[in-house]
Amino acid sequence: MNKTGDSTLRKPLIVAHRGASRDAPENTVPAFELAWEQQADAIEGDFQLTKDGEIVCIHDENTRRTTGVNMTVSESTLEELRQLDAGARHPSGITAARLPTIEEVLATVRGRKQVYIEIKCGEEIIDPLISALELSRIDCRQITVISFDSKVIHELKAASQNYKAMLLVHFRKSAGGHYRPKLKTILSRLEDIRADGLSTCSESMTEDFVRAVTDAGYEHHVWTVDDVDTALQFSSWGTKSITTNIPGEIRNGLQWQASD
Repeated sequence: MNKTGDSTLRKPLIVAHRGASRDAPENTVPAFELAWEQQADAIEGDFQLTKDGEIVCIHDENTRRTTGVNMTVSESTLEELRQLDAGARHPSGITAARLPTIEEVLATVRGRKQVYIEIKCGEEIIDPLISALELSRIDCRQITVISFDSKVIHELKAASQNYKAMLLVHFRKSAGGHYRPKLKTILSRLEDIRADGLSTCSESMTEDFVRAVTDAGYEHHVWTVDDVDTALQFSSWGTKSITTNIPGEIRNGLQWQASD
C-alpha cells in the first residue's frame, strides 16, 4: 500500500520539464533525447516566434540566462539565434547545443510518446504552430498545448479541435492567507475557453482541489515535482501527468514505491 493509504497506485505520465533539464541544457535536443533515454512518457518544451516568424524552443524572452548572450527572441531571426550556444551555462559541460526549432523537437518524439508544447508568446503563434504540427508525423493524440494565457488556449481550440489544450495556473497567496484564483473561477474559465484541463504548480495543491477538477470533467496536471514523495501523492490523487526535471529518478522512485 502506498503512503497515502490508496491501495491502487495510479500511473501518471512522467513529463520531462524542458527535457531532462537537470542533466542537460534545457530546451535543447540533447535534453529531449536524454529524457527519452530516462524513459519519460513525454517531453515539455517552451516555444515562441522569432522576428522572421519561425518557432524556436526557448523559455525566456531573451537568451541571456541560458546562452550568456543577451538577445531578444522576438527581435532576432532564427539564423541569429542559432549562432548561440544554449549549453553555455549548464553545469553538464554539454556545449554547442543550439536553440532548436519546433520541427527539430518534434523529430525527437518516438513511437507513442507525447509532447507538451508550452506557448510563451501570444496568439500570433497559433497558425504557424498548427501548420508545423500538421506537417509532422506525430498523431494529434500525442500532442498537448499548454499556456498561462487564456486567449492562446481559446484561440487554439477555435482554430482546431484536434489538440488537447491545458490552462496553466500559478496560485498566489493573498494578505488574508487565501490562495487565488479560486476553484470556481478556474472552472468557469476552463469552460469559457474550451480547455481540456488544468495544469498547476505543486505548491498549495490539495487532494480535494485535484479531485474537484477531475470530477468536473477536466484533466489535472502538475509541475514541477522533483521528489518521489510528492509525485506519489499526486499519483494517488488522480493527477494525469507529473512534470519533472529528473524524469528517470521520478519514474524509478514511483516504481520502487509501487512494489513496496
